[in-house]
Amino acid sequence: MTPSLLSRLSRALAAACLLAAGACSERATAPADLVFINGAEVGSIDPSQVSSQVDGRVVTSLFEGLMRYNAQGRAEPGVSTGPSVSPDGRTYTFPLRETARWSNGEVVTSQDFLGSWHRFLLPATAADYASIFYCIKNAEAFNTGKLTDFSQVGIQAPDSRTLVVTLENPVPYFQDLVAFMAFCPIHLPSLQALGSAYFKPAHLVGNGPYQLKEWRLNDRIRLQRSPTYWDAAQVRMATVDVLPIDNPATAVNLFLTNEADLMMDKGLIPNALADELRKKPYFHHKPFLATWFIRFNAQRKPYDDPRVRQALTLVLDRDRIVNAVTRLGEVPAFSITPPGAGDNYQPPAGLAPDIALAQKLLAEAGFPGGRGFPVLNFLYPNKFPSDRGIAVELQSMWQRHLGLTVALTSEEYKTYLDSQKKVDYDVSRSSWVGDYNDPNTFLDMFLTTSGNNRTGWSSPAYDQLIAQAASEADPAKRYAILRQAETQLIETECVVAPVYHYVGVQFYQPDFLGGVEANLTDEHPLRCLFWKQSPPRLSKP
Repeated sequence: MTPSLLSRLSRALAAACLLAAGACSERATAPADLVFINGAEVGSIDPSQVSSQVDGRVVTSLFEGLMRYNAQGRAEPGVSTGPSVSPDGRTYTFPLRETARWSNGEVVTSQDFLGSWHRFLLPATAADYASIFYCIKNAEAFNTGKLTDFSQVGIQAPDSRTLVVTLENPVPYFQDLVAFMAFCPIHLPSLQALGSAYFKPAHLVGNGPYQLKEWRLNDRIRLQRSPTYWDAAQVRMATVDVLPIDNPATAVNLFLTNEADLMMDKGLIPNALADELRKKPYFHHKPFLATWFIRFNAQRKPYDDPRVRQALTLVLDRDRIVNAVTRLGEVPAFSITPPGAGDNYQPPAGLAPDIALAQKLLAEAGFPGGRGFPVLNFLYPNKFPSDRGIAVELQSMWQRHLGLTVALTSEEYKTYLDSQKKVDYDVSRSSWVGDYNDPNTFLDMFLTTSGNNRTGWSSPAYDQLIAQAASEADPAKRYAILRQAETQLIETECVVAPVYHYVGVQFYQPDFLGGVEANLTDEHPLRCLFWKQSPPRLSKP
C-alpha cells in the first residue's frame, strides 16, 4: 500500500476506522479462516424470498440444489450426479447422490426437492423468482392459481432417489438454471415445526457446504464447514465470517489493513480512489453478465407515455457516467442484455443519444421545453456512493436538455427495494445480474407475471414473444425472436433505459488466496476458496 493511498484513506476514513476496530477486536478472539466483505446486510436466507447476490452468496453456502456452480461460474453436478435428458429435450431425470445429507444427518431425498419447489410455487409464498420456474410444465398455471393440483406440474419423485422434471419446451440452459439459488431445497419438517425460526442459527438444517453457526445483525454471519456435506473434503475454509459492510470507506480500510481477506461487492469502491485502486495487484476486474439501468413507472403519468420515456433516454450521456463517475472500466450500455449473454446473440442497437429528437418527442407528448411537466423524482438507494454521483449527472442531463425539474430521493436499501416492488416511484435506478448465461435471464424479467418486473408495464405482445422464443428449438430463430422482444422493451416501448454494463470487482491478494476466478456469471463459491500460504491477517504476531 502506497503512503499516498494510506494518507488519503486515513483522512477520509477516521470514523470508519473506529467502527472497524471495534468490530475486529470482537472477532479477534476467534478468527475465521476467511473474512469476506459481502456488502449490505443479508435480507433473507430463505431461497423463496431472496433476489440479490448478497443473499445468494450465503444461501448457496447453506443449501445446495441439483446442480451447483464451480469456480469458473459453470454448472456442475451438486446433490444430483447429473441428469439424463430425453431425446426431445423436455424431460430431465436427476438421480440423487446416496451421500447427500442434511446437516442433521438425514438423507436428502427427491421428496425434499418436490416439497420445496411446491412451496416456492404456491401463490401464497409470493416468490419474486417464481417465474424462473415457468419453463417447467404447468408451473406458471399453478403459480398464478389457474391450476390447483400440483401433481399436474412437471415435477415428479418416482422414488426417494430420483427427481424427474418435464419442461414445457426444450430449455438449452436448464442445467445452469437449476444451479441457481431459487432451486435449492429446504428441510421442510423443520420449517413446519418451527416456522420462521427455522432460519435462525440454532435451528437451521441445511444441505450445503456450510452450516449457519452465528448471525449477528450488522456485525457478521459465521459459517462453519458442514461435516455432513457430501463433498466436505473439498471445502478448504473451515470457518468463514461474512461481513455486512456497505460503507466503502470501512470496507476498503478493513481490506487494506489485513482485517478482511476478500471483497467482491462492486459498489464498495470509493469513486475518488477508483483510478488509484485499479493499479493495485489486489484489484481484479472483468466484465460479467450485469447491467445498470433505469426503470420507468409505466403506470404513472406522464411516464405511461412511451414518447416521454424515449425522450428521457435519448439525452443520456453514458460515456460521461462511466468515465467521470463509476471509473472502473464499465462499458456504456444501449441494450439490457450484456455482451456474452448467450452464444452468438446480437442485441438490438437501442436508442443512441439524440437531443433534438428527445426534445421533439417531449413536445409531442405535450411538454414543449419541459413546460407543464411535473417534478421528476429519481429514486436511488443510499448503499452505493456511485449511485449518488450518477443521480446528479442524470438530474443535470434532464434539466439541461429537456427543461425538467428533477428531485433526487435516496432511500435505505431495503426501503428502496420495497418502493420498487410496490412500483412506488417515478423513475428509478436499477440493476440486474444474470442468473444464467442466456439473454432470457434479462428479458423474462419484464413479463407481466414476473415478480421482478417492477415497472407496472404489461404487454401481451411481449409476453407472447418470450413464450414463442421458449418453444423455438432452432437457436438462431430463438435469438431472432428474443431480439424482437428486446427491441420492443428498450426502443419501441422504452420501458427501461440501459446505462452501463458492470465489471465484476474482487479485492484479494492473489499470492495468498486461491479459488477466485473471474467469470461471466460472477459466481465465486465460498467452498472453492483456499489459502496458498498463510494469509497476512492470520500471520500477524
